[in-house]
Amino acid sequence: MRALHFLPLLAAPLLLPGCALGANIAASTALERAMNGVYEGTGTGLTGRVPYRLLLSVQEREGRATGVLTNLESRKAYAVSGTFQRVGTAGGSIEVNLYEGGDALRGTLRAELGAGKVTGTLRTVLLGRELLTYNLTLERQATGATPASPQSP
Repeated sequence: MRALHFLPLLAAPLLLPGCALGANIAASTALERAMNGVYEGTGTGLTGRVPYRLLLSVQEREGRATGVLTNLESRKAYAVSGTFQRVGTAGGSIEVNLYEGGDALRGTLRAELGAGKVTGTLRTVLLGRELLTYNLTLERQATGATPASPQSP
């Protein structure tokens, strides 16, 4: 009779691990916290200076970069998806594709991240070819700051 009282206590270690099997919560690393955020700046190319905003999220362990790049002049937004690679102790590089409307490839971005900046090359794609090239320089915006809005013509 006394053994029946201890049966639930003996069964608990066998049942509790099942609760954690579906929980895959990855804590962000210090590098991810330093890189993830909102960046704003300009792209300079054949058509002049164009203001951009990048909302960036990197996953160091998975080697992924995702986000949204917005052309603040035309107000077009592009989904960003690709690879992230750590470079040194406090930096990284991204190589991402830009998509519009879900799956229409509109460009590529290859950039270095570090010291609160994203610097790289944005190449627009038309008919499957990279046509226009912009040199992109974006600065990280302070957490909680309101992003700048484009000037109305």
